[in-house]
Amino acid sequence: GTSMIIGVPRETHRHEHRVGLTPQAVRRFIHDGHQVVVERSAGIAARFTDREYEEAGAKIVYSSDEAYKRADLVCKVGVVSHDELDLLKPGLVVGAFHHLTVAPRATVNRLREMDVTAIGYELIEDASGHRSILIPFSEMAGQMAVYLAAYYLQNEVGGRGILLGNVPGIAPPTVLILGAGTVGRTAARRAVAIGAHVIVLDASLQKLREVSRELEGRVVTQLVSPDRLESYTRIADVVIGAVLIPGARAPFLVSEDMVKAMRPGSVIIDLSIDQGGCVETSRPRTPEAPTYVVHDVVHYCVPNMTANVARTASRALADALKAPLAELLEKGVADALRDNPGLAAGTYLYQGHVTHGPLAAAHDVAVSPLSTLLADA
Repeated sequence: GTSMIIGVPRETHRHEHRVGLTPQAVRRFIHDGHQVVVERSAGIAARFTDREYEEAGAKIVYSSDEAYKRADLVCKVGVVSHDELDLLKPGLVVGAFHHLTVAPRATVNRLREMDVTAIGYELIEDASGHRSILIPFSEMAGQMAVYLAAYYLQNEVGGRGILLGNVPGIAPPTVLILGAGTVGRTAARRAVAIGAHVIVLDASLQKLREVSRELEGRVVTQLVSPDRLESYTRIADVVIGAVLIPGARAPFLVSEDMVKAMRPGSVIIDLSIDQGGCVETSRPRTPEAPTYVVHDVVHYCVPNMTANVARTASRALADALKAPLAELLEKGVADALRDNPGLAAGTYLYQGHVTHGPLAAAHDVAVSPLSTLLADA
């Protein structure tokens, strides 16, 4: 196969603690005959030291400029920031959670100008069409939602003063979960395990069937409808929003009037906040001031939650990327995209051409079918 140089820059967003590749992943790619340059302190927030990267065979470089300029392929986590736009060199391949459909126009224009190939981890699919890189993050977020809800139900942080658990002789607290995808299912599993009364709403009967089967009927499952949302939000101690429509804005399921009618001191954890939120009163917040209260209901709406469990999340990312990146490095970009439809699905831009329909629509540019571009390659 080809030999490529992989660059791992330090993340620029101040709440992004994850890192593009772990030392273990670096060791694997070096073993396969590639080179890796890692910007100093890139893994430090996730507790991966420069020394560990060096022992894995990487070269430590002292600026993000070097990490970008030396690389054929840049592996990062968060979106390409404004400052990083100046570091792009012509023809670079950049893998990240790009979320380009909601990126500033300047970002997209710069990627086009520099003939960048942008591969969005959030779009990559496995052989059965599942978004394989997102799955572990969804599983983490679902679990975190339940832990956070338990914490924010405590009096001292403004909650109702309820133990999210099981006390003999006391009716269990009610957790309402909106969405039965990976996030909702994982949250349901956790909430059931700690003894809550769990209600799951989704528009898909098939997904409800799956969650019901997995939890052996210990959850109430119902098709979502306005009247059900109204009656269940009234009795919920916790509402977890887990509605995700890939590449699109989340729908508002819970209106402000429903929030008004909720129990005082109840908690909303809106995991859809990355896509705009599924509760009308949700607003994005930062980890320093993660919650706020509206109509006596505690709201937790922090995008990108798994950045806060950066060590676990970085490992999960490296594991999920193992196969697609290995193929990309082994075959070279064009052949890998030709052979692997799941990787092709992850491509926002190929050599500066927008290949992702929704991105082209969002920025009002022409879409170039990837297959056509690859046929010419």
